[in-house]
Amino acid sequence: MDQLPSMRLTTQRQIILEELAKVTSHPTANEVYDMVRKRLPRIGLGTVYRNLELMADSGVILKLEVGGTQKRFDATVYPHYHIRCSQCGKVDDINIPVQPNINDAAAVASSYEVIGHHIEFTGVCSDCQLHLKDPSLN
Repeated sequence: MDQLPSMRLTTQRQIILEELAKVTSHPTANEVYDMVRKRLPRIGLGTVYRNLELMADSGVILKLEVGGTQKRFDATVYPHYHIRCSQCGKVDDINIPVQPNINDAAAVASSYEVIGHHIEFTGVCSDCQLHLKDPSLN
């Protein structure tokens, strides 16, 4: 992952980035903290949270924010869509092409200069589908 010139990649940030890049689960700050503590036992939650925010603000990682849910972080920064389970909150990437024409359509339909879009699909993940069909699995 390329380092942006405006942000120094400290050892802590490098380890946070490495741990985040190992997973596709789009973890919360607490989950990243649990992963990073295995390598940096003395690191604090506040330090992990501040570094995640800084890396997101610098474009090194993505911060996924949807109303009413915890922020999640993603090491994949190229444009892509996500799908969230409405039952358990799990977030996955969804492998469909990003639709750039939506930006043009939104600009035509509004008075805004559209600079991007965020689409998140919702559904029920395969684990939750099983639990819904057979409650004894809970």
